[in-house]
Amino acid sequence: MSMKHPIIVVTGSSGAGTTTVKHTFEGIFWREKVNAAVIEGDSFHRYTRDEIRDLIVDAESRGERGISHFGPEANLLEELEQLFRSYGETGTGRRRHYVHTPEESLRLNVPMGNFGPWENLPEDTDCLFYEGLHGAVITDKTNTCRHADLLIGVVPIINLEWIQKIHRDTKTRGYSLEAVQETILRRMHDYVHYIVPQFSHTHINFQRVPMVDTSNPFIARDIPSQDESMVIIRFRDPRGVDFPYLLRMIHDSFMSRANTIVVPGGKLDLAMQLILTPLIWKLMERRRQWV
Repeated sequence: MSMKHPIIVVTGSSGAGTTTVKHTFEGIFWREKVNAAVIEGDSFHRYTRDEIRDLIVDAESRGERGISHFGPEANLLEELEQLFRSYGETGTGRRRHYVHTPEESLRLNVPMGNFGPWENLPEDTDCLFYEGLHGAVITDKTNTCRHADLLIGVVPIINLEWIQKIHRDTKTRGYSLEAVQETILRRMHDYVHYIVPQFSHTHINFQRVPMVDTSNPFIARDIPSQDESMVIIRFRDPRGVDFPYLLRMIHDSFMSRANTIVVPGGKLDLAMQLILTPLIWKLMERRRQWV
């Protein structure tokens, strides 16, 4: 953790909705005039899309389980922790971009599924903002969560997570339903061992729960909407959280436990704004005292 160079992390699985939370943070940063250095978790994958596909095919041809992006073998976790450490100590570090879309490919002149060049972070940023799979991961070699000043987990119930992934990968990335199913199954070991444990280390978890039937995510025609959902917000340490204020401001919300508030899905952005903005204020005020 760093007083002068704070690190904010949003961590969650593929299809969990971390990008939505990222947009909320971007709005807060813009409104509060916070200059954040943004890090995309996918940029710390170890292999290009073609390379990991070849490795998976080769492993499965030998009757072995192929590696997945959820596990340490397929990621530069030591380099990610080094970035967190470097930024916390000096406000510097290096990043790159992973190309997901044709628009990004055209802009960067890099084929889809590949990486752009490594580059230095901009100078004089106010904080580092990471969004991806491994912001709070602990392995026998790395511990990224110990460097973060604010850790946010995005954890929809697993059937909803799968529905969101299936729709994203089939409709916007061109994968078949069967290919997405195979990916989910292949990742399950790493999901249990490297993704799920992170949510015990996060400061706040946002978990969306649909109020409609998602019992078979593989035949769902659409993603349950925010208005068809509730969001469970759990604080690891509820001390200092003004729950009466949140209950007044977010209509139809209620407390389910002493550290947990439940809000209508359509009020998620409002809830995040009310909860996260003061936390960013505190980080920026603490930083100003050290600059």
